Amino acid sequence: MAKADLSEYARKYEIFRHHAWAGTAFLSILLALRYFIGAIPRYIFIPLGTLLIVYILIAVLYTYKYRAGLLKRQESVQPSQPTTRTGAQTVAPESLKIEKKRATSEAKARKKEQKSLAKTPKQHRGSS
Repeated sequence: MAKADLSEYARKYEIFRHHAWAGTAFLSILLALRYFIGAIPRYIFIPLGTLLIVYILIAVLYTYKYRAGLLKRQESVQPSQPTTRTGAQTVAPESLKIEKKRATSEAKARKKEQKSLAKTPKQHRGSS
């Protein structure tokens, strides 16, 4: 399949996926109105409910028809490097390793500095 076809499939997949969700939402609203309010008479509720169910089924069938577009969409969304989730940000594993090494070296430098500061007053006390 050509890239143009996959792009078109991706676009159609998104459209029909949207219609399937929208139909489901409308059906939920219709059922909620019927259940909670009871204001919808049966002669309106049954044809309207049937129409929405058919609408949803058609949209779902077309999403399966154009699911090759889903692969195209996933390829375009995937980053070139694997990523790791940390809090609210996404970070590449290489940058995590670099950050860890930097933190370790900073900790060693602070420890060495503290040791040298601890030795300095003792040396002055002993020589006086």
